[in-house]
Amino acid sequence: MNTHILLSIWMVALASFLSAAEVPQKTLPIPGEVFSVDGHVAFVIPAKANAPEKSKPWVWYAPTLNGLPGNEEVWMFEQFREAGIAIAGIDVGESYGSPTGRKLFSAMHAEMSGKRGYSTKPVLIGRSRGGLMTLAWAAEHPEQIAAFAGVYPVCNILSYPGVSKASSAYETKPDELLAHLAEHNPVDRLASLAKNRVPLFSIHGDADKVVPLELNSGLMKERYTALGGTMELIVPKGQGHNMWQGFFQCKELVDFVIKHAKK
Repeated sequence: MNTHILLSIWMVALASFLSAAEVPQKTLPIPGEVFSVDGHVAFVIPAKANAPEKSKPWVWYAPTLNGLPGNEEVWMFEQFREAGIAIAGIDVGESYGSPTGRKLFSAMHAEMSGKRGYSTKPVLIGRSRGGLMTLAWAAEHPEQIAAFAGVYPVCNILSYPGVSKASSAYETKPDELLAHLAEHNPVDRLASLAKNRVPLFSIHGDADKVVPLELNSGLMKERYTALGGTMELIVPKGQGHNMWQGFFQCKELVDFVIKHAKK
């Protein structure tokens, strides 16, 4: 075979390989599109139907780490899709609500509300440490969210993961992060959300030892109410930080999200 032909075949094969290698990979519990935002894996699971005259509503799920979202979220995601609401997220790693993670969230918001044509005001959903990621960003962009809903969400860095563990994500030393914690910690930054009348929701068990209710959702409700904000808190008795079906098939959470995502 002609050397030039062999070279051409090799170059086409190499180009195809490189192109495939650049496509981000992620396994989703429901089929959707996986793409890249600033070099980070992101996804969107489209709604089953959208009203053409309105901006497409969506919920923003976190954390988008390996294996998340998982099969536990399938039921609620299907409820959203049936209601004409898409689900999206971006993997910002173990950022714990750090400035780096928040910057990536801003890039994701621009991607979704820009060329993809989705609503400029999604509902944020934070599962466990996804609460830190979503709430930290929300505090700086209260006008860009419709509401927040959490499944035993982390709201307090002091509670989880603690300043010692979180400091590396913040690119600082633990004592320095502690000195400036109020500039980053969601439970200390609720005033902007209350001022913009952003409604909050959380389902959080009273036996949670990993992310204690009283230091997270409970404290957030107490402070948010004092600021004039509204927050609904459901406390399943005897439930901890687990895969109990009631956390992920919570009709009140689904109704709350659909109501505010479609406003």
